[in-house]
Amino acid sequence: MNSTNPTNATDFDIVVDTGEQKVCLLGPYGFKRMEEEVRQLVKQKQVLPVLVGSGTKEILHTILESWSGPVAIVDKEEKILVQTKVFEEFGQKKNIFWVREHNASRALKKLTAWQMDHGGLPFYPLIIPAYLRIDPKYYKQVVSFLKASQQFNFWERVRYKKFANDQPRLLLITSKYFLMGEVIAACKRLGIPHYLLQLEDQKLGCEKFVKDFLQAVVEFKPDFVFTINHLGVDREGILVELLERLELPLASWFVDNPHLILYMYNNLTSPWTTIFTWDADNIEELKRKGFERVYYLPLASDIFRFRPGIASKDNRWQSDISFVGNSMVAKVRSKLKKIASFQGLLNGYHKVARAFLESKKRSVNLLLKLEFPHLYKEWQRLPDIEKKLEFEAMVTWEATRIYRKLCVKEILPFSPLIVGDKGWQETFGSNDWQWHPELNYYHDLPQFYPCSKINFNCTSAQMKGAVNQRVFDVPATGSFLLTDYRYQIEDLFVPEKEVVFYRDVGEIGEMVRFYLARPEKREKIARAAYLRVKKDHTYEKRIQFLCDKMKEIYK
Repeated sequence: MNSTNPTNATDFDIVVDTGEQKVCLLGPYGFKRMEEEVRQLVKQKQVLPVLVGSGTKEILHTILESWSGPVAIVDKEEKILVQTKVFEEFGQKKNIFWVREHNASRALKKLTAWQMDHGGLPFYPLIIPAYLRIDPKYYKQVVSFLKASQQFNFWERVRYKKFANDQPRLLLITSKYFLMGEVIAACKRLGIPHYLLQLEDQKLGCEKFVKDFLQAVVEFKPDFVFTINHLGVDREGILVELLERLELPLASWFVDNPHLILYMYNNLTSPWTTIFTWDADNIEELKRKGFERVYYLPLASDIFRFRPGIASKDNRWQSDISFVGNSMVAKVRSKLKKIASFQGLLNGYHKVARAFLESKKRSVNLLLKLEFPHLYKEWQRLPDIEKKLEFEAMVTWEATRIYRKLCVKEILPFSPLIVGDKGWQETFGSNDWQWHPELNYYHDLPQFYPCSKINFNCTSAQMKGAVNQRVFDVPATGSFLLTDYRYQIEDLFVPEKEVVFYRDVGEIGEMVRFYLARPEKREKIARAAYLRVKKDHTYEKRIQFLCDKMKEIYK
């Protein structure tokens, strides 16, 4: 099992059996190499050595003989620790901080907390190469984090005064999410300094993100970090804890249901995190989750992209009434496949979806608990959080599918143009209506909306009181909108003067006939709505509000 390596008499090597392979922990001359690294360590001032892999007893004896300060050891290999008996001998040493987490993100979180407990001194990694072969994904992630922190001397270089200028400096964690483009454009028009950090891997521990993030903070010196829907915020809370210890605020703008996002996260509440939500109904729920600062920030429109006077000349887009949206048919089926083996839940999801559509409750699991206790027990038996969220999303999408079918069915007598997926053809067949494939949000929709006398809208079932993107974009083009009632719309537009809505599906047909017959009234309302969007509902307005609020809180 264990044997001294005879290759070199001066090397104290150990051959260990991991269960999958036999590994020499040090290799030829490995002990001499570690001795030299320890000699280099003692020349350093104010560092925190971190041993990646505990190695052999001889290595630890060498380190502790030369270094009297704190030392961290990252080693999750239980079988190896049993064979080497390193933990048995050194596990209770007061100056050794052991990290034995099997999850790399949690290991990094522990290292960060230990680092800050010791004044934020830079890490000094001591790496035993064999561990990079034993579990490359885990230990390389740890090493990348340690080297990035060491390279940028992060903790010493971020002690700068925040919000010293009129406009704050924003570090934007960006992705391909559609709204970030509008945020960036608004920052440019407002003259707000910003740094774009492109997120390719949402794990904080990945090498590229760590290096790019640390470098951005050190060089750009942001006043706060901005993200959408908590993008880039890891589930274990490493980023939140880092920012808290740095006293660097985080602003997260939720433009989707935060419940379906934050459900998977732990330990994210912090006085240095401020939440903005497009749906005012989320505020109390988010506060109950422990977020101290939550503010209402509705959606808006990019009035430089969505503007009057750019209607397409494509005759295929001309219509009395049109609807743009997904049928949700394929989306529901995709979720059904993912939980197909849980038949107990599948037998009742239709009833749950219809109940959710009619209920004021915003959480599917709360609805299950109160009104479908037998299904709630089945839901609780799902193996993990991901599967539970799959079911909640499926119910939400099914409720939206049912609702959109009911609403759009009411405009079929007016030969509408329906833009969306092929699920609409399956839903309604080939009756007296036109179908058009999905259009590009940025390039097509600004030209499409002005081609319809009436742009019809029905909101997602998850939005009990909030309004969707179309409520802002259609008026921004100077076009007429007929939408469903959501109570928050009355705080955004003046009813009957700037917006027209139906409260019940049965009202749709009558309202369509009324407004098709009155072009002057449509034009007057559309004009008033356009002026309202231009005055109050631009992304410049939203971003300036957000920046002012962050400065007010954290300056």
